[in-house]
Amino acid sequence: MKTFAYVRPGSVEEAAAAFADHPGARYLGGGTNLVDLMKLGVERPETLIDVTRLPLDTVEELPDGALRVGAMVRNSDLAAHPVVRDRWPALSQALLAGASGQLRNAATTGGNLLQRTRCPYFQDLGKPCNKRQMGSGCGAREGVHRDHAVLGHSPHCIATHPSDMAVALSALDARVELHGADGPRSVPAADFHRLPGDHPERDTEIRPGELITGVVLPAATGGLPSRYRKARDRASYAFALASVAAVLRVSDGVVAQAGIAFGALAHRPWRARRAEAALLGAAPTAAAFEHAVDLELADAQPLRDNAYKVPLARRLALDVLAGLVPSATL
Repeated sequence: MKTFAYVRPGSVEEAAAAFADHPGARYLGGGTNLVDLMKLGVERPETLIDVTRLPLDTVEELPDGALRVGAMVRNSDLAAHPVVRDRWPALSQALLAGASGQLRNAATTGGNLLQRTRCPYFQDLGKPCNKRQMGSGCGAREGVHRDHAVLGHSPHCIATHPSDMAVALSALDARVELHGADGPRSVPAADFHRLPGDHPERDTEIRPGELITGVVLPAATGGLPSRYRKARDRASYAFALASVAAVLRVSDGVVAQAGIAFGALAHRPWRARRAEAALLGAAPTAAAFEHAVDLELADAQPLRDNAYKVPLARRLALDVLAGLVPSATL
């Protein structure tokens, strides 16, 4: 591993200033992804800015019914939080589906959002990867791509985003709070991650030096029926082949609010806007769900070895949506 400098700031403002003062710096939280990439030589930071002691480790109920989750809240603690389990169950389910118990005890909310793809071509310095070195090519496109993207990919990158938590946050209309040299701002979780386009090296919309300070779960999705399901090669400690998070509000016999997001199908959690639009105002029936999901997946462009993801995601979505409404409705 390359030698690096180490800084431990005492505040968010000090962290942002330290980043600006140390070119090539990286923020260090739980380290469950960054340290692995440093060992592989994929990440070679000049400086690590340790943010684990910053006061960002609380879960706070806000006056309007929203919930603010600090960026340093551990995944295991967030999954077990009674308010999350009661009002936003899809988030708790997604967190518990990720990694292992030991990793969830170390991983943080902010770090989970910033974790990088597990594409083996990205992690292997001997293989071509535009995300790691733009212009080197995408080895996965003609290589091993069973686990790769079927939506939103580009000629430059077909990697998928590995987070389970981010999929639930996208469906639940959460917002990501950031702090940088220009002060605080927030962005919708559904827009925080990017599609690869011509710049696959850019995973998110975070600006240079910005630090994730928290995530806000809105009152509008709190208390509504929500679920998360994940298909994977083994029962635990495995990344998704496909996953779905959904939240529904049914009023007067029709869908009045819908949030649906797919995981492991694209370079970011895929917010299913077309499916949501198709469901609004429709009775929550099996036929309506099938029409909406098929509409969303119609633009899928599977590669040689991952076409199975489309029917797999379809079945997961239909199961999740059906579980959100009384059986008598279907």
